[in-house]
Amino acid sequence: MSNVVTRIAPSPTGDMHIGTARTALFNWLYARGRNGKFLLRIEDTDKNRSTDAAQDAILDGMKWLGLDFDGEPISQSKRAPRHVEIANKLLETGKAYKCFLTETEIDDLRNLAINNKSPNAFRSPWRNALPSTFPKKPFVIRIKAPENGFTIIKDEVQGDIVIKNSQLDDMILLRSDGSPVYMLAVAVDDHDMGVTHIIRGDDHLNNAARQNLIYSALNWAIPVYAHIPLIHGADGKKLSKRNAATSVIEYKKMGYPAAAMRNYLARLGWSHGDDEFFTDEQAKTWFNLQSIGKSPSRFDFKKLSNISKLHIANTDNAALLHELTGYLKAVGQPAFSQAQLNGLLKSLDFTKNAVKSFSELIEKNRFILQERPICLDPDIEGRIEDLPLNVLKILTPQLQNVRWDRNYLEELLNLVCEQIELKFRDVAPILRAALAGSPKTPSVFDMMIVLGRVETIERLIEFEDTYKN
Repeated sequence: MSNVVTRIAPSPTGDMHIGTARTALFNWLYARGRNGKFLLRIEDTDKNRSTDAAQDAILDGMKWLGLDFDGEPISQSKRAPRHVEIANKLLETGKAYKCFLTETEIDDLRNLAINNKSPNAFRSPWRNALPSTFPKKPFVIRIKAPENGFTIIKDEVQGDIVIKNSQLDDMILLRSDGSPVYMLAVAVDDHDMGVTHIIRGDDHLNNAARQNLIYSALNWAIPVYAHIPLIHGADGKKLSKRNAATSVIEYKKMGYPAAAMRNYLARLGWSHGDDEFFTDEQAKTWFNLQSIGKSPSRFDFKKLSNISKLHIANTDNAALLHELTGYLKAVGQPAFSQAQLNGLLKSLDFTKNAVKSFSELIEKNRFILQERPICLDPDIEGRIEDLPLNVLKILTPQLQNVRWDRNYLEELLNLVCEQIELKFRDVAPILRAALAGSPKTPSVFDMMIVLGRVETIERLIEFEDTYKN
């Protein structure tokens, strides 16, 4: 095990966002590719918005994406005593102080600074006050930010970010009710969890300077930062429900394989040459922070669908069937019967190619999943009377004895077509209608092989009896 430790720290306030999923993926790839640890922390300190259902949604999203984490999820709210302990330690060592200002007094000081056009950050007059002057009233604990010099955030994606210390507030560590603030909790948790690399959205870039105040005051090692640009929709605007689905589980319900989502999300802001389609093992080996772009990525459904098509085509049939079963459950559809599972295993070799989602794959295998009587699609039902139904009277008896092999079936169909002086393309629609109820199916011969002699003949006879002239 290397000393690399990464983490993902979502807030359980709703479904797992696609941006959170990509951040989790980047952390997972970086850690797993270096034989390190990948941890999960649930930042559930906002009790008004954090819910058990949202936490379950995060865990479900991680599980579906295949992003396994080490150990158990860590609850930030349960670590509040540790956060308070660190704030008091900073207070005892003179790195923090008690501030007795009221909200009104703070507003007055800020307005005065604005009127005086002061460029400096907020400093409380209680910063250097003697304990003997402390009043008996509520107080907050603030960190003593350095007043001079610079803070440099060394970022693997954004480069060096230089901030004047005079622009950093003496931020609050503990509120007047004794509860820790987010900035303190994150810094303490990352340190205690041994996080070596913080890979997160660039909307947290400003937080790094403030969190570094805590690291520096405690002489803790500062982690490596990599602040990644956010994901935008195809219209270039911030990702929202208007320009893309924002929940990970929505993509599961759309029928995209988890491997395709990992592949696509990895390429959304990171690149390895011109490689578009790759495996998890390749991604773990290739992934690095230096190849992450600085500009926001645009979510492109067409690219996702193309990658999804490749993954479906290249997935082992048994694994594909397992994912199909999970998809049915996600969309509230009944599970496959054993007979349907057996048929799917036979058909996947020729039906999994050129489909972009599990919904398309199921549609392509509808001939297996249907039970008699076969229902016809509306777009073919009106054309029944124009089809050469007499072909079934000639074909069906001969199917009783022909060798059930693709080549023999193809030869028989061609002979029957010659008898009635038609080409196979003129006869194929009626066979598709009888066997699948749809004009869009796999090869007629592939369907016959998968369905078997008995079921094929039964469907042809039933169709002939129903639609005969």
